[in-house]
Amino acid sequence: MIETRAAVLTEVNRPLELTDIRVDDPEPHEVRVSVANVGLCHSDLHYLTGSVPIETPVVLGHEVAGVVEAVGSAVTELRPGDRVTGALTPSCGLCAPCAAGRSTQCLRIEEIRRRPRPAYQFADGRPIGRLGDIGAFSQHVLMRENALVRLPDDVPLHVACLLSCCVVTGVGAVFRGAQLRPGSTAAVIGCGGVGSAIIQGARLAGASAIVAIDLDDERLEAARGYGATHVINSGTGDPVAELHRQLGDGVDYAFEAVGSARTAATALALVRPAGTACLVGIAPAGTEISVPALDFFFQEKRLIGSYMGSGQAREDIAQFARLYQQGRLLLDEMVSQVIPFAEIAKGFEAMKSGAVTRVVLDLQS
Repeated sequence: MIETRAAVLTEVNRPLELTDIRVDDPEPHEVRVSVANVGLCHSDLHYLTGSVPIETPVVLGHEVAGVVEAVGSAVTELRPGDRVTGALTPSCGLCAPCAAGRSTQCLRIEEIRRRPRPAYQFADGRPIGRLGDIGAFSQHVLMRENALVRLPDDVPLHVACLLSCCVVTGVGAVFRGAQLRPGSTAAVIGCGGVGSAIIQGARLAGASAIVAIDLDDERLEAARGYGATHVINSGTGDPVAELHRQLGDGVDYAFEAVGSARTAATALALVRPAGTACLVGIAPAGTEISVPALDFFFQEKRLIGSYMGSGQAREDIAQFARLYQQGRLLLDEMVSQVIPFAEIAKGFEAMKSGAVTRVVLDLQS
């Protein structure tokens, strides 16, 4: 067991408490990682504000990259000194979804994550929960070997952390979730971290038109750099009517990266008959979506969800790292700020403002 520094959520809607905690030794299939960088994700904000419930005390954070420090007795693929990023959905590899290539839907996830002792504790022995059994707002984390991906040396850790969540979620939603066809048209609602990754995924997949939709003009301008061919500020009018004006009709695919019932309904309205609307953003608990039933019957539209890229996260992350090395996947441009760990509250405030794509924490500063 070691001591380390972590940001602990002790009560919903209260500031995170930077404090020393104890981290357990690795179990046989676990790896202890010295965390270098963590990206701030809107899902963290959902838990912080209580819009998605979570038990406290808990360490949030999940978009993580760092260096292997110690390994359990059964670990075979990783060793101390390896640079890694997280594949946040460890899987059994044996159940029906895993066998079908949908490891994000592993039926044994709770069993796999179970461990005999708390991974995190306060100094007095009280247990501390971990978001997703990761808890990355800590200078050290424990993760299963099959939830980590070794990184090439020329992929910097402050951008590699994005691969573990927003990039695999966004690009994966295009390739594995919606299975976008080359030459087709796409719209993306919400151009933050995940939305920017979706735009890049659509570009990489060969979309002939990519429409970025957001309330912020700076984000829309950035979206052009990621591959958007058209932009719409949804705060100045009806985005569906404007998309029809620009393209003549609906798009083949619409991706929702905001997480609200209103934008989910808009995504379905944006697609032409037989088109696919893909929901990627996490909506607050209890959100219900109301959409016209006849869209599905007469127009044969499809409404689907995509969680964490809808596929094999470890394989996909390794491939996306290669795309970054080739200059085809833009990650440096997505990092708006790198800030010290102690300024985590300022990072969340910047994220709320909408003026940033991704804020990344430096946990070693």
